[in-house]
Amino acid sequence: MPKDKLRLLFITYQGGLAGSTNSIAYLAKGLAEKGHEVFVGCRQDMLIWDLLDGSKVQRIPMTFKGKFDTENWRQIRDAVKKHRIQVINAQSSYDRYTAIFAKLRYNLKVEIVHTRRQNPLSAGGWLQKWFYVKNTAGIVVISEGLKTIFVDKGYPKDHLKVIHNGIPAERLNQWSQKSVDYFRNKLSIQPGEKVVGCVSRFKEQPQIIEAVAQLNDPSIKLVFAGIEQSQLTPYIEQFGLKNKVICLGDVSGKEVLNLYRLFDINILASTMDGFGLVLIEAMAMKCPVIATNFGGIADVVQNDYNGFLFENGNITELSSKIKQLLSDQPTIDKFIKNGLTTAFETFSMENTILNYEEYFYSLT
Repeated sequence: MPKDKLRLLFITYQGGLAGSTNSIAYLAKGLAEKGHEVFVGCRQDMLIWDLLDGSKVQRIPMTFKGKFDTENWRQIRDAVKKHRIQVINAQSSYDRYTAIFAKLRYNLKVEIVHTRRQNPLSAGGWLQKWFYVKNTAGIVVISEGLKTIFVDKGYPKDHLKVIHNGIPAERLNQWSQKSVDYFRNKLSIQPGEKVVGCVSRFKEQPQIIEAVAQLNDPSIKLVFAGIEQSQLTPYIEQFGLKNKVICLGDVSGKEVLNLYRLFDINILASTMDGFGLVLIEAMAMKCPVIATNFGGIADVVQNDYNGFLFENGNITELSSKIKQLLSDQPTIDKFIKNGLTTAFETFSMENTILNYEEYFYSLT
């Protein structure tokens, strides 16, 4: 017997240039395509508002001025009552609070689920944990590694649900040889140059700079997307890096896939990521990856199978693995082959959507 369609409200205070923004948009659109009534409450000046334009997802402008934004409480109340919302999925800092406060203030008959995508810097002390656990039906974490972190911080294991991120197949077709050639010219990539790239907002990129400086290989060109040159200049000077460094600032999601086609290696140096969507994107573009052995990153990268892991702060190890991956063709070929399987089969968006759908049904 067919199940009734779900009525879902995703809310996010953030929604700017970040992997999480794409993840929320993919999920919301995927569930709407399956016939569910899906609403997203977000700020109109954020990227996610534009990403959902023209889709079956219904957008609701919301303010999210802080935890105690009573206007936002009313916005959530009105959305829940008007659309008979069954589940609110809160995605970021302020909205985790405002969803709960709205439910308590207006006695809303709705289940609340939090999704956590990163190392929980705001997991808080015992009072915040109690508040979150008592007032939510569950907390979705996007990797087994992230679940371990939350359990270690005192969250009940049975209150945590692991649902991996995924990427829709059509997203991985959003590149073109014309755009690749455009970036090749823009970056002035010359024959014989090796391009080591990183697509991320500012995290642990200084470790990449230090590692490349240790190699003393003038043929390496460093390309960073998501950050500005001024953020890296102090570290370039500190570590005496002589290599060419290019910072592209913000690059749209549609354009970033073209960069992976130019990178010889994509490195994610981070102790924040609960998953590492950029690693899957790189694998799909046949770009070998290196990443910090932290949290949910290890759910994606299996060391010496589809990429290399290095221990946070171990610059010698990172430097050695960069050197190997720029010259060891059998390892490059192995990582590309296994990476394609990881991207297109293991972490498909279809699996993510199905798992969320089943979880939300279990709460209604």
